[in-house]
Amino acid sequence: MCGRFLLAVDPAELQEEFPDFSFPPSVEPRFNVAPSQPVLVIPNDNSHKADYFIWGLIPSWTNDPSIGMRLINARAESLSEKSSFRGPFKRHRCLILANGFYEWKQNPGIKTKTPFHIRLKNNKPFAFAGLWDEWHSSDGSLVKSCTIITTNPNELVGSIHNRMPVILPTKTRSIWLDPVQSISDLQKILIPYPASEMTATPVSSYVNNPANSGPNCISDIIN
Repeated sequence: MCGRFLLAVDPAELQEEFPDFSFPPSVEPRFNVAPSQPVLVIPNDNSHKADYFIWGLIPSWTNDPSIGMRLINARAESLSEKSSFRGPFKRHRCLILANGFYEWKQNPGIKTKTPFHIRLKNNKPFAFAGLWDEWHSSDGSLVKSCTIITTNPNELVGSIHNRMPVILPTKTRSIWLDPVQSISDLQKILIPYPASEMTATPVSSYVNNPANSGPNCISDIIN
């Protein structure tokens, strides 16, 4: 799964990496993004604008918005089988912006786990493949929410965890957002990102607490 990530880059870097989209006037650096928090998303709604959605998909048909906390990730292999994801997979796809994520590796022989900061070697921002939906509350307010798609890990992430988020290379982002793509063609791009282009660094347990933020989250591990 992917349960924590970061987006802490200069807004100019985001604009350079995603030149076809406009961004909010202020994109604050966030080093420990957790479920239920706002995340920066580019939806396939023809607006060409990035906006903040809640992380944890709330299906349009549900009566219980708390379901979102159980739908922070969606397995690529079963998107067409799950009622929560089937409709968004066909109609509501998005890019979820990040420049790194965290996974925890079990330490042999003891109960503790070591957090790893995983990112691209070039340190550029990137896009997770995501799904989004709209939910109308009883008071008439509208909530836009999203989930991150996961797949089998590449060799690097597989040494840490048994799943990884789908990171879309530049050439497949437009395919993912294209409303006329077939499900079979979309399924083909939900694959592990090349391990050769990624790096992973053990970091301090400071990141374990979602209340903690700031650059200390990616500090070198403290023994």
